[in-house]
This record gives sequence, C-alpha cells and structure tokens, in this order.
Amino acid sequence: MRLTKFTDLALRVTMRLAVIDGAEELPTSREVAGSVAAPYTHVAKVVSRLQHLGVLETRRGRGGGLEITTAGRNASVGWLVRQLEGSDDVVGCEDQPPCPLRGACRLRGALRQAQEAFYASLDPLTVRDLVGDSSRPMLIQLLTSPPA
Repeated sequence: MRLTKFTDLALRVTMRLAVIDGAEELPTSREVAGSVAAPYTHVAKVVSRLQHLGVLETRRGRGGGLEITTAGRNASVGWLVRQLEGSDDVVGCEDQPPCPLRGACRLRGALRQAQEAFYASLDPLTVRDLVGDSSRPMLIQLLTSPPA
C-alpha cells in the first residue's frame, strides 16, 4: 500500500509542528512549507484538513501561526492516516467500466483486510512517538535552517 502525497505531507507537517515548544514563535503555513520542502498551496490545503480534524489550530495576525493541539500530539497515527486516506477500496472494482471479475473475485476482500492490518499496525503509534528522541534533532534542525 502506498500513501497519497497529501497524507505524506500531512504527516510531515504534523511532525514538524509537534517539536515546537510553547516558548517559540508559531510558524506560518509558508514557513512550514519551506521547512518540509513542499509547495505552499499544498501545505495550505493540508493545514485546512488538519485543522478540521482538530490536529492543529491556526491563528491570524500578529503572533499568529500554526500550532499542534494536545489532541493532535496524542492522536494515533493509524487514526490520522485513516482520516486522510479515507475508507475507499484499494482497488476500483466498481469503477467505470466495472471489473468483469468483481462477482467472483476474492482479491478485493483480501486487499481490504491487508489495508486494515496496515492501519491497525499504526494504531498504537502516536504523533508524540513520531517526534521522539531519535527523530527530534532532525525535526528541530528543520525549524532553524532552510532545506537543502
């Protein structure tokens, strides 16, 4: 299974925001886009979705920026990926034209099971875990230097 670029970017943005402590100035969407090496327009869409999910908050004006919420820090990575990826089938059996094998095929069910196993393996992992000791220095470096 391969995650969409949108989900990959949302996870990077979430991790980037999770290493900011309360004493630091909040970054803007444009600054986050630069630090995760992604187009601003893509990051803006991701920020909107993450805000809708309650993973982060946005503030306008002086002293504004992006901030991860407590719920965002404690969110299960499995839950977050499910929300971002959706619950669509891995294969498009009902697309137009529909697959001629769909009536007797067992592949769709097996792929659905594999997809759920993938998500379930991410369920115990939280965003807080993603920014733990080993990855924290790299994420903090993104805060202080532009990407190469």
